[in-house]
Amino acid sequence: MPCGPRGPSRAMPCGSREPSRAMPCRALPAAALGLRVLVLSAALGAGAVRAQPPPFPFWDPSLPWQRRLDDLLSRLSPAELVLQVARGGAMGNGPAPPIPRLGIAPYNWNTECLRGDAEAPGWATAFPQALGLAAAFSPELIYRVANATATEVRAKHNSFASAGRYSDHTGLSCFSPVLNIMRHPLWGRNQETYGEDPFLSGELARSFVQGLQGQHPRYVKASAGCKHFSVHGGPENIPVSRLSFDAKVLERDWRMTFLPQFQACVRAGSYSFMCSYNRINGVPACANKKLLTDILRGEWGFDGYVVSDEGAVELIMLGHHYTRSFLETAVASVNAGCNLELSYGMRNNVFMHIPQALAMGNITLQMLRDRVRPLFYTRMRLGEFDPPAMNPYSSLDLSVVQSPEHRNLSLEAAVKSFVLLKNVRGTLPLRAQDLSSQHLAVVGPFADNPRVLFGDYAPVPEPQYIYTPRRGLEMLGANVSFAAGCSEPRCQRYTRAELVKAVGAADVVLVCLGTGVDVETEAKDRSDLSLPGHQLELLQDAVQAATGRPVILLLFNAGPLDVSWAQAHDGVGAILACFFPAQATGLAIARVLLGEVGASPAGRLPATWPAGMHQVPPMENYTMEGRTYRYYGQEAPLYPFGYGLSYTTFRYRDLVLSPPVLPVCANLSVSVVLENTGLRDSEEVVQLYLRWEQSSVPVPRWQLVAFRRVAVLAGREAKLSFQVLAEQRAVWAQDWHLEPGTFTLFAGGQQPGQKTRAPSEVLSARFSVTGTARPLRAC
Repeated sequence: MPCGPRGPSRAMPCGSREPSRAMPCRALPAAALGLRVLVLSAALGAGAVRAQPPPFPFWDPSLPWQRRLDDLLSRLSPAELVLQVARGGAMGNGPAPPIPRLGIAPYNWNTECLRGDAEAPGWATAFPQALGLAAAFSPELIYRVANATATEVRAKHNSFASAGRYSDHTGLSCFSPVLNIMRHPLWGRNQETYGEDPFLSGELARSFVQGLQGQHPRYVKASAGCKHFSVHGGPENIPVSRLSFDAKVLERDWRMTFLPQFQACVRAGSYSFMCSYNRINGVPACANKKLLTDILRGEWGFDGYVVSDEGAVELIMLGHHYTRSFLETAVASVNAGCNLELSYGMRNNVFMHIPQALAMGNITLQMLRDRVRPLFYTRMRLGEFDPPAMNPYSSLDLSVVQSPEHRNLSLEAAVKSFVLLKNVRGTLPLRAQDLSSQHLAVVGPFADNPRVLFGDYAPVPEPQYIYTPRRGLEMLGANVSFAAGCSEPRCQRYTRAELVKAVGAADVVLVCLGTGVDVETEAKDRSDLSLPGHQLELLQDAVQAATGRPVILLLFNAGPLDVSWAQAHDGVGAILACFFPAQATGLAIARVLLGEVGASPAGRLPATWPAGMHQVPPMENYTMEGRTYRYYGQEAPLYPFGYGLSYTTFRYRDLVLSPPVLPVCANLSVSVVLENTGLRDSEEVVQLYLRWEQSSVPVPRWQLVAFRRVAVLAGREAKLSFQVLAEQRAVWAQDWHLEPGTFTLFAGGQQPGQKTRAPSEVLSARFSVTGTARPLRAC
């Protein structure tokens, strides 16, 4: 579905064409401008011209943004313009060079901020991997994680810039969030996504972008960049390379599955997009005018910049053989709408051939200026060309990095991300009063190996802040024994004797299994759903050695695993999906196992877990048929999207739709009462799904249209209100259309009609839409 309005658009004060909610602009004395220029000149590095240039209008913060940009761009030579678009950063391809005569410093565009300041020099707080954050079903949590990430990115950037450091990952422009749909369970990069649903991904994208960029009316804390645009979700390397893959997609699937969350990113105010490696129906994404100009800019009104995935522009020729030379490639990608090349460290990269294209008339000088314009607009909004005293983010220093507040947020995020998949005979929660007299065995390759708990694109915290499952459980006061069984996740060598010894003396056994970046990551797909190596054997031996004592399986993975044996076997009392929780893993596990206040599990799966490989379609087939809960086959999965158990019970009642009959362009109001009928305070993820009862074109069997994570005290109830926008009923038929007919709205803590389900009911009610079909844009 297209995304609905989700809050205010990007603020553009001081001369914007939009209504301004900014602080009033004010002129600065020439002395202040001169001081700013001197400071910048000092940061330009060895060989830079340090003499104070005249106070050009683009340095004047009292002027409108567009006038400042006009002035700046008018002063750049074609050679300077080319270097600004050709130096996207990465392995010597960056930074964008300084322009000393104008007092402009270098800038590095290559920064990763998926869930913390990843890959930058120095320590940073590590929040759970993106797929785990998605499992929390909490836009509010995503906002806070993104905002904390931006605080650390900004603080470290301030430190880097003051020291004249402009290497990779020192800038403020983030290649985050990742909005690709988790369309295939074996894709190596599933962990970086927000799961398989376009609406969930769009809602979380909106919160991430707004959290990262902050709410200051004039300045952006760190700029967001949504990737990988578009129709990108495997393969990485099985059965073919991502670097030459052609994703053949139906227009309907493209519009209804692969694009909506990116449109939400535009509406949230993202400053950039990253075009992907793949072709789309034969045309490489970074040379795809339909994608980068017609849809992104023409239909959605995006006015930011497009950066290539690393090497994607070069691969237009070298991988896809779509062009025959770097010159031809530069022409194709620039004219299609690509602003910035992020190359494989090549100094003489594709965009360095733009001067030749200019001379031949294949690219106009105006087109080149248009491509540079959003780059400098972004830098202006980050505050680079204003006096630091005007920008509150300029005062952030390294004292905020790994602050107690951020470490506590990392713990809270991990707790909220966990999904309870199985819990029989009251296995969980454990009784805190029993632990002092009990012996816990913590076993498996994830039990005490910090390296495997983070996932890809992870920040690096100080070791003292990293809690493995073993370290976290040792803080509970129980006697803890440990045996890895396997030294690494692939579990190719398994030592049964040490495992049996540890389990044999235990009252409670925790088995820590999963994948990690050794098994699934960028450039590495999985070949099947199985637990790696000897991990299933390890689990079975632990259950046998436990001889009826509680066994709890903790899973650390992104792509689904075949844990059907554990789900069916009575010897495994509980299964907890932990994803990649990062630094607070052990602390979060300890809190959830005990069911401490605020730690009753309420996460929900953001993706379907198939019941076996017979339910897994080919990776390279991009039809949505049989993929994700929206188009799944008739056979039930092992665990459905939106599934998760709780330590308490909930009841839903009094579902009301208003009005029950509405005009074709009208929105629907929904209310439902949620009651906590159990003995524990807890949170519940309320989910609303829409089903089309008639449609002129193929549609999902049902679609998530609203959700909310809400806390309800034991024995209490809450009346919740939602709105389902008219455009969420839209279908794609050469354009977005709204149609009359009958619809069903489901409300509950899970999908309707699932074999594996939580004990609460799912309510349903029908409403009808009257009138004649019309284009969405006509409403």
